[in-house]
Amino acid sequence: MTKIAHYRLYNQLIASSRFKKPGEVVASLGAMQAQDYPGTLWAIGLRLPDAVLSDVEKAVCDGSIVRTWPMRGTLHFVAAGDIRWMLELLSPRIISGSASRYKQLELDEATFTRCHKVFEKAMAEGRRLTRDETFKALQHAGIPVDKQRGYHILRRAGQEKIICFGPPRGKQDTFTLLDEWVPASRKLSGDAALAELAKRYFTGHGPATLDDFVWWSGLKVSDARAGLETVKEELEHEKIYGRIYWLPKDMPALNLDAKSVYLLPGFDEYLLGYRDRGAALDPKHAQKICPGNNGMFAPTIVIDGRVVGTWKRTIGKRKVQIATDTFEAGCRLAESFKEAAERYGRFVNLPVYMNARSVDGQDP
Repeated sequence: MTKIAHYRLYNQLIASSRFKKPGEVVASLGAMQAQDYPGTLWAIGLRLPDAVLSDVEKAVCDGSIVRTWPMRGTLHFVAAGDIRWMLELLSPRIISGSASRYKQLELDEATFTRCHKVFEKAMAEGRRLTRDETFKALQHAGIPVDKQRGYHILRRAGQEKIICFGPPRGKQDTFTLLDEWVPASRKLSGDAALAELAKRYFTGHGPATLDDFVWWSGLKVSDARAGLETVKEELEHEKIYGRIYWLPKDMPALNLDAKSVYLLPGFDEYLLGYRDRGAALDPKHAQKICPGNNGMFAPTIVIDGRVVGTWKRTIGKRKVQIATDTFEAGCRLAESFKEAAERYGRFVNLPVYMNARSVDGQDP
């Protein structure tokens, strides 16, 4: 498992930054989960050498990376050039799987068509609306947004390439028309799209299994297997503990004894990019990362490829306070933890102050 973890750190650009632009990082991984907007900015930033927050914010504001719902009905950042073919490949299965929920909410195809027309009018000529403004436009047209209808309407419009997220307005999300925000992007369909998604996943997340790819992409097993079959000659594979793992060809020799510490945001691809997370996280600690399986994943401390604790940042005007919880009493954070914390401080352009403790409340 140590080899899997170290190779993933490398291929996910955490242990080795090989790009200079946020769009290159996102494209390399295929997509990056993005429910927690500030956290995802850091997820991108830590994979770039010496990046600061404004560098990643600029990529959001110039449209080179785009936030929308391309897979599993979950928010992700994707590179602008990939947004249409990914949505065309992955959205139909998500939409089909939401049919019963649409019925509960009394959302039929005629209603979605009306909603899309409302958006096209309200957001024309580059207008960007906050969530509240978007809901008001729907209500003005006589379309209720209560009981989660509004959220499902927005998500469906994103999946059908009508809208996407625009640049934030202060701390509020905005929505805008995809065709105006991203006027052109790459076209792929069918087998070519499956192959491209498989290649992106296994080169950006490998070593990973077919089951991991199925979970991450939301594809049917048959489609995921077809994509892998098309590109497997471009990949290497290894049998580890009886399972086949796929990864890029020509991997460099990595020092598996090297000491490394990283502060990863919640929802980072290093943990959430796989069905089986055992290479990085001991299952007995899973509830400490996602308490009660509530869908909220805490930021993690990763030492030598393993998740050993969680961290929380409190950002003030003059400093950022970082508090850490390690999983076991007596677990001491490596000296290089300070470097990882200071790297985050440089990203947000604030000095860092730290408070560390173990999960049992004792000073580690």
